Amino acid sequence: MPVQLLKIIKGKSEIPLPSHLQKEDLKNLQEGFDHTNKYFQGLVILSYPLTKLRDGTDFFKVVLQDLDDLCSQINSINILIYGKMAEDCAKVLHHGDTFVVAGFKLAKSPTAREDGRHDCHLEVSEEAGSAIYIYTIPRATAASETASVSVTPKYVYTPLNCLKDGTIVNLYGVVKFFKPPYVSKGTDYCSVVTLVDPSNVKLTCTLFNGNVDCLPKIYKVGDIIRFHRIKIREYNGQMQGITSVGFASLTFDGTVGAPIVPRTSSKVYTFMDEEQKTIEELRVWAASNLSISGPAVKLSGVQPTLFFDLTCQLVGKAKVDGSSFLLKVWDGTKCPYPTWKVPVEARDLEGEKILLHQLRNLTVDILVYDNHVQLAKSLKIGSFLRIYSIHPKQASADNEDVSQIEFHLHGGTCYGRGIGVLPESNPDIKELKAFLESVDLADSQNMESMSSVELDGTFNSVTDLESHLRRCQQLSVTVLTDHQDLNNTELKTILNSTAPQQYRIRAKLRTYKPQKLYQSIKLHCSKCNSLQEVPDGDDFDFILQGSAVTAPNPELHNTSWYDSVMWTTQDQKQRKIAIHFVKHDEMLQQPEDTLLMIEGGTLKEVWKLTKRFKFVIPVRSTEDDLELLDLSAPFLLQGNIKYYGCKQCSTPKPIKSLSSVAAEQRPSWEPTEIAQVLGIELLQYVFIMKFTLVDGTGALNAYLFDYEKFFHIPASEILTSNFLQQKMQMTMNTLCPPGRKLGINVICIHMEVNLNTLVLNVTAH
Repeated sequence: MPVQLLKIIKGKSEIPLPSHLQKEDLKNLQEGFDHTNKYFQGLVILSYPLTKLRDGTDFFKVVLQDLDDLCSQINSINILIYGKMAEDCAKVLHHGDTFVVAGFKLAKSPTAREDGRHDCHLEVSEEAGSAIYIYTIPRATAASETASVSVTPKYVYTPLNCLKDGTIVNLYGVVKFFKPPYVSKGTDYCSVVTLVDPSNVKLTCTLFNGNVDCLPKIYKVGDIIRFHRIKIREYNGQMQGITSVGFASLTFDGTVGAPIVPRTSSKVYTFMDEEQKTIEELRVWAASNLSISGPAVKLSGVQPTLFFDLTCQLVGKAKVDGSSFLLKVWDGTKCPYPTWKVPVEARDLEGEKILLHQLRNLTVDILVYDNHVQLAKSLKIGSFLRIYSIHPKQASADNEDVSQIEFHLHGGTCYGRGIGVLPESNPDIKELKAFLESVDLADSQNMESMSSVELDGTFNSVTDLESHLRRCQQLSVTVLTDHQDLNNTELKTILNSTAPQQYRIRAKLRTYKPQKLYQSIKLHCSKCNSLQEVPDGDDFDFILQGSAVTAPNPELHNTSWYDSVMWTTQDQKQRKIAIHFVKHDEMLQQPEDTLLMIEGGTLKEVWKLTKRFKFVIPVRSTEDDLELLDLSAPFLLQGNIKYYGCKQCSTPKPIKSLSSVAAEQRPSWEPTEIAQVLGIELLQYVFIMKFTLVDGTGALNAYLFDYEKFFHIPASEILTSNFLQQKMQMTMNTLCPPGRKLGINVICIHMEVNLNTLVLNVTAH
């Protein structure tokens, strides 16, 4: 049998392993070595749910700990099991079992940097001739020992100032900073927490687990955490904590006088009476020595531009585009400022419509971005949330004399940005629920008198959509969809009328231009209303080569707000490259939150940096400061997106202008704000297309001007994605099928004709 269960009798296996197999140490599991007739043995410390690959093959992942070298920096390895062996293992394997694998294939592990395990993983399958031997722990004995008070171990807890590199310890600490669990670049969830204790030493711990429920349940700064079996390692002169075999945690409310109730997903844990005294002492110490913020801000206390944490209930959610997601929440209080309502189609909004309408004056729309979108999609309507580091941004509304507040949860995890789901047993949620139940909704709306048509209009209102369109572009033309108060008008009537007028039409799409859809992407300046072509990569490469002629100025390196590194390439040109990493609070940030500037880099080198860091700004040195390159090149890069500035409307400022943003309590580092600080008028990617519409009475040319609503794709992402270009082509093939003289029916709604042309958005029916 490829998978065998073995029993231990008097300390020895009842069935010995095959005599030709020899044990292999973890340190010898390296590519290039001969592992024929070798086996690896370890303790099962983690297993993932049994899944199926795309081809239907069963897949099971196990993590083994090398018990012969517990003090090594890396002492665990991933085992990937395929096919029937995966199914068999998943049925019988338990944490704590001794696991032996032979006939394995060694391969590079793509998740080694994220999970802190061995550089390679072992691949096992019946087809490859692999074999697995599992020494199981007697379950009944283990359970009785766990339940018995007489064998409960007495744990020793190490103060943070006594930690040593390479040790595995137990400890208590108070949360000074944390990042809610987020999906790492590997397969695990990650959480980061910084602890302090009365020794005035801090410890930052990076914790990984395939099950998010196994990570510490931290709700706020000041919570108290107990870690068992956390591994300590030294990095850059500072101690850090990482998960190890048998890692476990308990979390307690840090409020003085609160009940001492541990938060954990584990059903079995030890907690001694004397530990209550430890928690009470830490609470008192933290109250007088740690800067712990008060209760999370309520919507009634929001201040523009001041980041805040919000405890609230989710009542609605909707997808906005590929990189953002809408959450509608309330906390029973009313924001004192007008708030932006994100326009979404009624059919896209999840939630109870009647309740949403009742709460329409009390809910706020929070737009979440990037890495937070996946979690936001999974949230259940009605759940209670704590959203960390919300940015209340003040923006101009349609009336220039009135401003409104937009709520954003920016991408990344900097400053603890994230979303936490709180249980109804949480004291803050109990208080919130009682308050929400006391709110009188009768004044908001008498729902019994509302018709279903009125309900639909609530979420598809002309006011909301017009507001959104005018925010994007101030033109003499506005076109909206699904507006039912206008009758259809023949094109002949429109052609014979005088401008301006508003119409609703039903027509077919005869032709469109450009036929090569990627050519429809242009750059638009909202200030001077100019349009220009998107520069190609060769232009950018040429500008980078020209800037590399000037060597970086060492006198501009390592300032108070950025750290610098410089090196010389080994090719014939001997180029000097300098990278400047922007800091916050005198500390470098995680790569996904980092803005950096590069001098002397090639196009290939710049693109490599954009794959790892949040923002990249190409710069060059002057005598006094760093400066942007020619505005023919992008002034900012984020992933595959290049941001350009308008040459006519921009007045570039020195790079040191960014220092004021870096000094903010929680800088957001968003493209619009970076552009504003640097004196750049940001160009927006837009779709510009010409449609010829016919209805049997005449033909009319219509011009599409759109950012992302028509194709439901951001114009900024089209040029770098073959998949999105194909999706765009499929949309146009539906509207205007190739090989046919006429396309399908198209409805254009609430359209204003001006000077014999019209600009529109259309929906197909």
